[in-house]
Amino acid sequence: MSGVVIYLPQGTAGAGGEPHGDAVTLRLGPGEVARFGRGSATCPVELRLEDEAISRLAGEIRVTDDHWQLSNLSTTQSYLVENPEGAGEYLRVPPRRAGAPIPFEFSRVVLPTRRNATVAFQVFAPDHVYLDPDGMGDQWGSRTVTAYSLDETALYFLVLVALCEPRLRDESPVAVATTPEIVERLRGHPACGQLTARAVSSHIDYLADEKMRISVPAEHGPRREARRNGKRETIVGLVLRFGLVREEHLALLPPRPGTGAQERGPVR
Repeated sequence: MSGVVIYLPQGTAGAGGEPHGDAVTLRLGPGEVARFGRGSATCPVELRLEDEAISRLAGEIRVTDDHWQLSNLSTTQSYLVENPEGAGEYLRVPPRRAGAPIPFEFSRVVLPTRRNATVAFQVFAPDHVYLDPDGMGDQWGSRTVTAYSLDETALYFLVLVALCEPRLRDESPVAVATTPEIVERLRGHPACGQLTARAVSSHIDYLADEKMRISVPAEHGPRREARRNGKRETIVGLVLRFGLVREEHLALLPPRPGTGAQERGPVR
């Protein structure tokens, strides 16, 4: 796989002894390692977690060719690796466990603290490898990987379907759904009751940067909004052109207000 993305939310990291800090995003390729913990001048870490119950060097993440591994360097505390989009799935990584393989595409690494809240960061592994549909293929040749690996059970796929819905329903040949429209459209879905505009934007960025690998030049000022719209339009154009999102996927969306259950299916 091409690597993983690690996201540490704002307020979790600290710098210079401060209890809060900016959000941190790391990109790791195969063979690369990121260490996490409280850190110190003699024990630097890439992910700084500010809580007195967390070790100076609490653990490390190592990326391999086809998955990532978590090492728990604590001598006393277990860590949890949760699947945020699963039905309560999680792994417990015990103290001193080295190189535990993590199978989830989205993961939340959770560390216990002395407070009423835990400390957590997210790991995204976008390029899982799948076997050829027709079997093992040529065992003597190179392995075939999926060009665009999309999990149709993931929340980002719901966002993608909502983004494509206007074109799938022939409501507009050019328009794509805006962030507020997606938030409102998915509000009736059981998994989206707490979905925010910021989360939708993050999913769209993840789709563009990691799943579809779309490169859009950075812009500032008045052109920034145009850049965002261009990214959305490029995503929709790509997934519809390759049939990655189709009319039958509209059944994943909740019924539109005032239309009844029939709107869940494809519209011809």
